[in-house]
Amino acid sequence: MEASDDTEEPPLPLALTSFQVSEEFGFLLPDPLTELPAPYGPWMDIARELPQLIASHQLRSRVHQMPQLSTQHLRGREELHLAHLVLSFITMGYVWQEGEEGTVQVLPRNLAVPFWEVSQALGLPPILSHADFVLANWRRKDPNGPLEIENLDTIITLPGGESLRGFILVTLLVEKAAVPGIKALTRALGAIRQCDEESLHRALEELAGAIKAMSEALRRMHDYVDPEVFYSVIRIFLSGWKDNPAMAHGLIYEGVSPEPMAFSGGSAAQSTVLHAFDELLGICHRQDSAAFLHRMREYMPPPHRAFVQEIHDAVSLRQLVLSSGDARLRAAFNRCVAALADFRSYHITIVTKYIAVAAAKAKARRAEPSAGAGPSVGKPPSALEAKGTGGSHIFSFLKSIRDTTREGMISA
Repeated sequence: MEASDDTEEPPLPLALTSFQVSEEFGFLLPDPLTELPAPYGPWMDIARELPQLIASHQLRSRVHQMPQLSTQHLRGREELHLAHLVLSFITMGYVWQEGEEGTVQVLPRNLAVPFWEVSQALGLPPILSHADFVLANWRRKDPNGPLEIENLDTIITLPGGESLRGFILVTLLVEKAAVPGIKALTRALGAIRQCDEESLHRALEELAGAIKAMSEALRRMHDYVDPEVFYSVIRIFLSGWKDNPAMAHGLIYEGVSPEPMAFSGGSAAQSTVLHAFDELLGICHRQDSAAFLHRMREYMPPPHRAFVQEIHDAVSLRQLVLSSGDARLRAAFNRCVAALADFRSYHITIVTKYIAVAAAKAKARRAEPSAGAGPSVGKPPSALEAKGTGGSHIFSFLKSIRDTTREGMISA
């Protein structure tokens, strides 16, 4: 969306489009491509059949027969993002086809080399990340219809059926709900620069409203995602090969490096939204949590990473609110912090249901005499029982960042 010609609006200190942030879609890739150019048909053919190929244990053999394609025919950011999405999904399927006991040590050259090249071109790591899984993996069923879950679908999928679709699309709706907050954030920075406390107050009220809308969007996870399917089927395909006992030595990208490389799996901590809000509100996380969050920034598209850094480098909102002594401003600031803490509390509720409770049930099932008789897809993973797919110790991490968010309130 183009900037308005309305000259009365003060110029935003952060032009969103220069950071590849859309005024309509936020950090989502606006209307992603769904087809690659003709030479990449072999990739698309495999990607479109991933759930069936994995269920029938044929994906690895299909990948071995795949031609090694040059990435030189890929043009522009949209084609590169779709290629990265396709190759990352194929890679996750290839690595985890046989579950955590049947992993591989080498990603074959015909997949590893183009995946590495596309990753280098985008500044993303060669693994499935939030930028692929959610931001670039959506399409409208009716191109003119609304951005609502009934009119949305994924472009590429993995095992998990409707629950996987729901997981991706509800996460997408959380990103969409954040958009007014992203715009309010830039207006807040502009107001700070202009010393305009009235505009700053309005921007903070809008930001608090957007964060509450994100919590509302997240609640829809219960309607669309089955906890057992998420835990037993979907989760392993989001797991990486860093801090994961099932792949303790990482993965060799054949034709790229003889040494194994380790990358974290997909994680909500890779979403730029909360990093941006934390920086604006001056939330300081404890050392180990902060270190993990900073590492997750390496999994964001570089312009989004730069956006977060730009906010970090801006004048401190917190200091301004403290020095102003304006009770209305302090109350609006605290509403933002409280909404962010509430969002993180609700995320803990979701993770408890979809990981902790589901893990306990899976553990009980593994102890049953008949356990192990079924197919390997759907056998719940045990390597990451207490960890997130990004490799963090999930509950201590989530509670820590929730608590430090609460500590960001300014007392009267």
